Amino acid sequence: MKKFRWITLAALLSFLPGWATAAGFDGSQLSPLWGIPFAGLLLSIALMPLLLPSFWHHHFGKVSAAWTLAFFLPFAVLFGPALAGTSLVHALVAEYIPFIILLTALFTVAGGIFIRGNLHGSPGLNAGLLLIGAVLASFMGTTGASMLMIRPLIRANDNRKHAAHIVVFFIFIVSNAGGSLTPLGDPPLFLGFLKGVDFFWTVKHIFPETLFLIGSLLVIFYLLDSWYYRREGVQPVDPTPDTGRLGFDGAFNFALLAGVAGLVLLSGFWKSSVVFDVFGTEVGLPGLVRDAGLIAITLLSLKMTADKVHEDNQFSWGPMAEVAKLFAGIFLTIIPVIAMLKAGTAGPFGAVVSAVTRPDGQPDPAMYFWATGALSSFLDNAPTYLVFFNTAGGDPATLMTTLAPTLAAISAGAVFMGANTYIGNAPNLMVKAIAEDRGMKMPSFFGYMAWSGAVLIPLFIVMTFIWFR
Repeated sequence: MKKFRWITLAALLSFLPGWATAAGFDGSQLSPLWGIPFAGLLLSIALMPLLLPSFWHHHFGKVSAAWTLAFFLPFAVLFGPALAGTSLVHALVAEYIPFIILLTALFTVAGGIFIRGNLHGSPGLNAGLLLIGAVLASFMGTTGASMLMIRPLIRANDNRKHAAHIVVFFIFIVSNAGGSLTPLGDPPLFLGFLKGVDFFWTVKHIFPETLFLIGSLLVIFYLLDSWYYRREGVQPVDPTPDTGRLGFDGAFNFALLAGVAGLVLLSGFWKSSVVFDVFGTEVGLPGLVRDAGLIAITLLSLKMTADKVHEDNQFSWGPMAEVAKLFAGIFLTIIPVIAMLKAGTAGPFGAVVSAVTRPDGQPDPAMYFWATGALSSFLDNAPTYLVFFNTAGGDPATLMTTLAPTLAAISAGAVFMGANTYIGNAPNLMVKAIAEDRGMKMPSFFGYMAWSGAVLIPLFIVMTFIWFR
């Protein structure tokens, strides 16, 4: 769901870390028990749709709010309402609101583009669409490429009996691995770019890993999809009518996507001394201009896009509402978790940070790959990238040269392993919600992890022995 340079940069703005510092509390002084609300929310997302589907469908927003209160109320009692309020405002103003504004803009603009014509899903066509999405992801961002490609892919396979695996591999390839080659592809890499990592450093240093992962996934997908395709036998009548040659309705939305890109790039490179203080959180003029512009683009797209285009796209606000409510809880309950991680070896999670260093004091690329990846599977991968970037010294010149294997491991772990769970990267949950909104039965949280465990983890193990020893 994220579109050209604008996309990745965009997602970054929402994922940018800073909770612990802005909030003004020392994560090393916190007990690991403060992570319970975050863990509880994750378990709710994982288990409730499986065990209590009807309740979850109608009340997932209330569940997210309940876990948020389970963190903030005790925190306000023990640390004071002022600190709790400052933390809340910072998470909302600096992180969540920009994130949701961006996602809403991308979701709306992408939903206003309808690809005419009827593609007929087959293993070859599906693999081709996944490859196109993977290529686009490094230039449009994983969110942009996901939102642009998922609807045509679902529509192409709307006559298939077994199609959930297609969306699972779409998340693996387009929503994650495809964004690994440039800072425009995924928020963690853009963070590195802002820290001083050269724009083309990543493509030079993890291109073989990316090629191996995407190539292996495409081969596995083609074989699996071919098996399902043969098993289904004679295909039922395709419910999507043929509409002539391929083309675009609502094509002006591409220009709006360019506007989104321009606004995000502008906010990333425009330095202004104009800063507003919002209850202790500094809000810069570039960010305000970006967000105001994104809101204007969203409203313009809604006004200019014909109703028929939205109808043909089966556009609805359900997936956006689900992501907005769940990520509100994630962004707020994750505050103490990020603070504890940022405390480094002095914090409650010091063992995790210590595990990435060899006995001789040198960083261990393999451990950096897995530690960054494991946390990126459940936390925002951009803050996780920054934590381990700083753990490895934080000097871009050294990391790009002497410690290049370590930086490559951090970059690969943050981007690739965001595919391990639905919440590892924002596009994952968006794609799942869109697929379910179109009537597709997707795997549960743990069902999806079974897929990632069976397909991705063995590939990551192979990559470790080849590139990160």
